[in-house]
Amino acid sequence: MTSPGSDLALARAVDDLRRGVAIRVTDTGAALHVLPAELATPETLATLEANGPADLLLTPERAATLHITNQRAAAGARAVLVTRMPWLDLVSSMAAADPAEDLSVPLKGPFPTREPGRHVAAAEAALALLKRAALLPAAFVVADAPPQPGMLTVEALAALAWRRAPRLRIVSRARLPLAAAEACQVIAFRPTDGGPEHLALVIGTPGPVPLVRLHSACLTGDVLGSLKCDCGPQLHAAVAAIAREGGILLYLQQEGRGIGLMNKLRAYALQDQGHDTVDANLRLGFEAEERDFDLAAAMLRALGVARIRLLTNNPAKTGALEAEGIIIVERVPLVLPPNPHNAAYLETKRRRQGHQL
Repeated sequence: MTSPGSDLALARAVDDLRRGVAIRVTDTGAALHVLPAELATPETLATLEANGPADLLLTPERAATLHITNQRAAAGARAVLVTRMPWLDLVSSMAAADPAEDLSVPLKGPFPTREPGRHVAAAEAALALLKRAALLPAAFVVADAPPQPGMLTVEALAALAWRRAPRLRIVSRARLPLAAAEACQVIAFRPTDGGPEHLALVIGTPGPVPLVRLHSACLTGDVLGSLKCDCGPQLHAAVAAIAREGGILLYLQQEGRGIGLMNKLRAYALQDQGHDTVDANLRLGFEAEERDFDLAAAMLRALGVARIRLLTNNPAKTGALEAEGIIIVERVPLVLPPNPHNAAYLETKRRRQGHQL
């Protein structure tokens, strides 16, 4: 675990990555200079490679789409290095890192790969930072290069257990009458590591075992009314259900199962090519589920809630809350009819993710 004082370093590292600036990730006796692949330019890559050829860092999920998953470290490392060769230029590297052109440019490689070895902790930390930055988890890396101006040192974490939840704090409370629940108070939470804010809607007068819903933000469904998912209808149905008896809706800023809005839209493009919602995330280099439900447990504890009735079809939410000490007295299903645009999506959630629909 990082110390609270490292939150600022993590926030700065994420900000640098989002601006396409290389950072330095260090572990005991090992270091990697990391440049986000999707934001790399010939100039920034040339600067990085002033200290030697850069390898391409990928997740095993993305490597699986390139058929190079045999290069995982024996200890279960969550990183794959594609060795930089003279013929592996920026365009070819980006074709490996970004699946957008997988159908139009299906033939890639061969890709000589190797295990991260003593750089495994730094490599895993770099990928986790890229995910935190809502970027594709792929980067150009140079090992053990001397520090360069503008490159930030970030201590690598052995277990990558970056729990934002224990360091949440309440920053605001206000009355927020809703169309379906006029008696509503909004409570805003901010993590100390600079991550996105999260909201709790306290609706009516919650009882000793309130009805609780965890809802992950979905701009396309909640705001734009997308028919590709069931998020918007679930949000409105949950507010109405909670309004009937009092309870809490936690609105978590974890778009696209935690991969971020831009990557979710990339996943939509892959779904248009025929991939289901799970495979689309995997092709992008993410896991099928990247959300952190520990956040919800921390929010409930801050509200003084320890026992709940959970409004969900997702057993992963139940398990995550119980693991954090929240007692689930009852699971209450939230089932809505499909439409022609989301029927396959719902079936994938049932078949591949265990949703109890």
